Amino acid sequence: MNFKKWTMLTALAVAQVAAVAPVGAEAASTTVQSTDSVSAQQAQANVADSGVQNSIGDQDGTSTQNDTVTPNNTGVSNDPLTGLPTNTTNGSNVSNDVYGGDGTITNPGGAPTSMGANQLILYLNSAKMEQNGQVYTATQPMTVKDGVSYVAIRSLVSRVGLQFSYDTATKETVITQGTNVMRFKTDSKVYTVNGEARQMKGPAFQQKNVFMVPLTSITQALNIPYTVNNTTKQVIMDLNQKPKASFTVQQKDIYAGETQVTYLTKESSPTGLPIVNQRWEGKQDVFQEPGTYVVTYSVLDSAGNWSDPYSVTLTVRPPNQPPVALFTTDKKEYKMGEKITITDLSTDDENAITKRDWENKKLAFFQPGDVTITLTVTDKHGATGTKSETIKITNELLYNEDDFNKIFTPYGDKYTVDGSQVPTMATIPLTSTSSPRLLIRANSPERVFQDGIVYQETGSGSTRILVHHVNETGRDVKMYVIATNNNITPANINVENSGFAGPSDFATAAGKVSIQKYFQSMIDGSKRSSTVLNPGESRIILQDLNEKKMKQKQVISLLSDLYTDQPIQYTVIMVDANADPMTVLPTLAKLPKDGIHNRGTYANADISLNYTEEVGKTAQRIVLGDNKVDPNLIGTDGLDGSSASNAGNFGVVYKVKLDHVAPYSLITFNPRGGEYSGYAMVNNQVVGIPTNGAVWAPNEMSVLYRTGHIEESVEMYFTAAAGSNLPVSVVVMPLPAIKN
Repeated sequence: MNFKKWTMLTALAVAQVAAVAPVGAEAASTTVQSTDSVSAQQAQANVADSGVQNSIGDQDGTSTQNDTVTPNNTGVSNDPLTGLPTNTTNGSNVSNDVYGGDGTITNPGGAPTSMGANQLILYLNSAKMEQNGQVYTATQPMTVKDGVSYVAIRSLVSRVGLQFSYDTATKETVITQGTNVMRFKTDSKVYTVNGEARQMKGPAFQQKNVFMVPLTSITQALNIPYTVNNTTKQVIMDLNQKPKASFTVQQKDIYAGETQVTYLTKESSPTGLPIVNQRWEGKQDVFQEPGTYVVTYSVLDSAGNWSDPYSVTLTVRPPNQPPVALFTTDKKEYKMGEKITITDLSTDDENAITKRDWENKKLAFFQPGDVTITLTVTDKHGATGTKSETIKITNELLYNEDDFNKIFTPYGDKYTVDGSQVPTMATIPLTSTSSPRLLIRANSPERVFQDGIVYQETGSGSTRILVHHVNETGRDVKMYVIATNNNITPANINVENSGFAGPSDFATAAGKVSIQKYFQSMIDGSKRSSTVLNPGESRIILQDLNEKKMKQKQVISLLSDLYTDQPIQYTVIMVDANADPMTVLPTLAKLPKDGIHNRGTYANADISLNYTEEVGKTAQRIVLGDNKVDPNLIGTDGLDGSSASNAGNFGVVYKVKLDHVAPYSLITFNPRGGEYSGYAMVNNQVVGIPTNGAVWAPNEMSVLYRTGHIEESVEMYFTAAAGSNLPVSVVVMPLPAIKN
């Protein structure tokens, strides 16, 4: 290679390096040094000596006061030399196309702006920059191109106090401050701020081997407020960035003389400077007097900048007073078997009584003598109050205990009976009709030990889904119902009624609450929804089921009614709580049933039981779930194709209609198979069986309804609660004679 050619290639290489790594500005001195000859080491020293760093903030510039430069200003022409609007007056209405973001004009015309502390002043069409009394010369003047003002990026960031580098792999100019990063590419209008792509008003370009970018790409990314003086052609950037301070109080309620207040502070510097001091006003660890207090917090950074004060108004309550227990009885003396009416009048200064404990609170007593009734109330702070009243029970008998319970036990409460008498009662000869609702029952394996498909079936029209399972995998899981449309046309899925409970540690509790919510949704329609499934589409439905993860040994219970206009495949799965159910579905195995509990698909799961003759004159019963008077539904296991018998008829909804119930009749619920805990709906009211706890076979009755002094028609809905035991009896009997 000849010497001349080698020299030309060397010069070209130097020019390329200079094009991607423009040199920073230098402080002016007696003789202004050409910035093109400043070494990289000197440029880095200028960055360090500036002592100013700025965080990369929001996209929009920050307004300071008064007139705001309006984005997307239209109908304004720009001076071809300066890039400023030709029709501006006194520095107002500067075009957004020139400066690219929200700025505020604080010195409209007149004398040149005096320099404030830590301001950087740029001059349009000039390389001159001023900062803190020093004059600097940029590598290229501030330039207007296509109506957009450009600055030499390295000269600007040297004054702002950021780090400058070039990424040879991506061919990007990189500006960094702490963990914040901006990246620019030559001839591109797109730059990134912490990986987020943003648009500039114009593309970055090289001018005489100096990298130029729109001024507002820096001010917006760094959230630097700036003002414009149109007369003096100055852009004034405010580099002061105050630290931020805030705090919260850990205690929700503060009581005078009692609460030790915990202040949780938060402070930061947008420029990454350390916080060196703090200042409090009005802070007290314990406020001795009730009232309203303003507490203010400020912090100081190492550059001497105080944050704006952050204030919180605290309400200090008077010292907590214990609750006052108080109740009255309607009389001081009662006969045996006479109803006692107790009125609770307890109070608390914050209306925050959380617990009531009674001793000897009964509707009646059946032994003579003095009885002391005691009430203890507890507030949310644990303070208590106690009240006792003594009443006298005379030797005179009004009702015996059995008669009293039948007349006065509230709906949803239970009482003790001789359960051996119930099977001797005649059964009411009901007329039974069924409706075409398909029951899909997923309850086996009840205890699930691995991820998989617990049930899968296709249903069309009226469908009911019952899901009841226990997590035995040893880890957190979720359950899902996935609906798939395997048809060639869209399908509509309408959810009608739905009740879900869990995850719970107790199977009976989950089953009970799901039935309560199911009946409530029948009344208020709160669970009704519609979904369209496109051909071939699968979607998660009944999402109450998968809202929360199930921990080991926790139980969920779901009962839902749906209607579809085409056949829909329903897949019930249990998978790891962190798994994507749609992704893992094709890999899941179909789990075998456990041989104890029931799963299957059963037709005609809505059963109406009607009786048009009078009932209530003698004790009679309705038997449900016994597989004799009320036979099990027969169906098929949707996973293995075997026959299935719906033991207990769980998932079947019974509508019992008694057209003529005699005056003064009592309707109760008596379990015959063991513990039962659920709900029924009687004349459109949801009634607990019982409201609290469980009713036990065979010697307990839970009260459902009483008729008054005239004959009534009574309509009851019942469905067995998962986790409880069948069979059960609904007993209709006459009330004892009412005494005055």
